[in-house]
Amino acid sequence: MTTWLDDENDDEGGEDGGKKGGGKGIDGKLLDARTLVIAEGVTDALYRKVATMLTLLERKDPKAPISVFVNSPGGSADSGFAIYDLFRFTPCPIVTVANGVVASSAVLIFLGGAQGKRVALPNARFLLHQPSTATRGQASDIDITAREISKIRLRYNEIVAEATGRSLDSIEKDSDRDFWLSSKEAVDYKLANKIVQRRSDLSEL
Repeated sequence: MTTWLDDENDDEGGEDGGKKGGGKGIDGKLLDARTLVIAEGVTDALYRKVATMLTLLERKDPKAPISVFVNSPGGSADSGFAIYDLFRFTPCPIVTVANGVVASSAVLIFLGGAQGKRVALPNARFLLHQPSTATRGQASDIDITAREISKIRLRYNEIVAEATGRSLDSIEKDSDRDFWLSSKEAVDYKLANKIVQRRSDLSEL
């Protein structure tokens, strides 16, 4: 995923055929459509790009909704929490659309959408998965890291429990191993609010 800002100097000879710096490129058009596409692993770089685009959209209209299409295998838990918080922080209503796979920390991004505005396309899949990491070093450092991972797991489960209305114990049990859900199963689980078939359905949310 790239941002409009990254592409501003790459328009010469592009699909718009405009002069250097004079066109918008694909991401500029997505910004005009108030749409973000998250189709990569969750990283600090992704957070920076999402934060940049959200800032631009918020400045343009702080009340208009933003559609976020999510198709990600997950990645950094910290970056997932950061984007989740950012979606909740912005005054713009965030509509998240699961399209493809929404796994691990990408579930946090999906749940950053407003209640009632978290939807899935028919063939989307979800994976609830506990965050983990390889640890090396002195025993004391490994112990500290293990405690931090436990805190991250707890917070992850708390967010999923809050979104689904299920007990924390239930979420912990389900996500202790890879827990896959189809779109229909995700709606039944209350992870997603509904399945949508076409873009016009988003206007009804």
